[in-house]
Amino acid sequence: MGDSSEAKRVANRLQARSLTLPYLEQELALDLGLSRRDVLKIAGYGSLAAFLAACGSTSTGSSGITATGGSMSLGSYASDPGSKAGVQAIVDAFKAANGGTKVNINTVDHGTFQNQITSYLQGTPQDVFTWFSGHRMRFFADKGLATPIDDVWNAVKGNYTAGFAASVKGNDGHAYAVPTDYYPWAVFYRKDLWAAKGYQVPTNWDAFKALCEKMKKDGLTPIAFADKDGWPAQGTFDILNLRMNGYDFHVNLLTGANGQKWTDPKVTAVFKKWSEITQYYSPGFKGLTWEQGADQLLRKQAGMYLLGLFVGDEFKASGSQADLDQLDFFAFPDLGTSFDAEKALDAPIDVYMVTKKSPTLSNDLGQAKAFMEFVAKGSTQVTFWKNAPGSIPTATDADTSQYPALTKKAVEIVSKAQKITQYFDRDSRPDFSGPNGMQGFLLSFLSNPSGDQTGLQKQMQTFWESLPPE
Repeated sequence: MGDSSEAKRVANRLQARSLTLPYLEQELALDLGLSRRDVLKIAGYGSLAAFLAACGSTSTGSSGITATGGSMSLGSYASDPGSKAGVQAIVDAFKAANGGTKVNINTVDHGTFQNQITSYLQGTPQDVFTWFSGHRMRFFADKGLATPIDDVWNAVKGNYTAGFAASVKGNDGHAYAVPTDYYPWAVFYRKDLWAAKGYQVPTNWDAFKALCEKMKKDGLTPIAFADKDGWPAQGTFDILNLRMNGYDFHVNLLTGANGQKWTDPKVTAVFKKWSEITQYYSPGFKGLTWEQGADQLLRKQAGMYLLGLFVGDEFKASGSQADLDQLDFFAFPDLGTSFDAEKALDAPIDVYMVTKKSPTLSNDLGQAKAFMEFVAKGSTQVTFWKNAPGSIPTATDADTSQYPALTKKAVEIVSKAQKITQYFDRDSRPDFSGPNGMQGFLLSFLSNPSGDQTGLQKQMQTFWESLPPE
């Protein structure tokens, strides 16, 4: 690399100014002495840090990224095949770009990871972990269980919209995460099955129920439903509450803001409305994982499935490309309320965060921060998306030309929503939304959906009031 001293000199200047690879083209226009050949040479190393290491430099950027190589650890809830393969692909690419950094991955079942996250972060966690934006990100930041990464965020924030920027800020104003992907919740179906049966997309509640009845007569399970993991049922509560009572009521209810209580008659109305469709659910849903619910749709045993876009990951893992090409969705039907106009929906944002109590983090924080910068790149996120097509990249420099019609439609539905939530277990406190709280309460409701729910609602409120202050 003896012929690249000028490139090395300019690269050091760029890194000192917190500029990452997406901005090198802009710097060419400023005549900093970096040739097109050297730009491509740096790009070949994947990062300025890797390039400088290859040149023998030990300078550091504003994000605190130091030496390449070394090791770090990652705690991941990406346990389904597509997402797990996507994380591995990211790690492999990071290793190649960052001088051979060794990344030890600890993958835990998605539901278990969520339910045990508090004890995990308080114990001996990995350096970096996969998590969610919203209330649950801020919750652990407030508890001192996450490391602020303002230096990393300042280096990559130019690659994100204002909305994504807001999603990573804690209550103290510091940045705690890098957003990597998002996905809308909607009602999924197979186009070929619907075409064969002559089904039409319902736009209102009555048409939706009528379609369920027709599917039942046709020998199908009208609505695939699987709640072994506990959290899937929360998606139905979210959309019904949003459409019936509006965004403001919903977010206040999930956080107890403005004195909002679970005993409110508006919540009773949600359960009553929900009970109108539970008869169309998958038999034995309490023992089914979300992947098994997706398989019912994949194998044309079920007609519809209310879930996130990640249902496509199961189609990719267990089916074929032809199956995935048949997957389509529609927005949850209107309920005839004034809040239908909000077109509110769950569109959760997934993030990576840095833990606080990792026993190895204090020795090599630079590796973790280098990884956080790496996952902020559009090319990195597209690498994950190729393995998990239900996860839409968040970075503005992601190559969207590769998106199929399903992904483009998902981007469109999110853009039309006037109100967006992060999902129940992300918008409420974890000790309420978990298995001892709302997950259990919803299973109780589903065991007797036509019964009087006021007693259950009192239990919800009593449990909420028993929780310690956040």
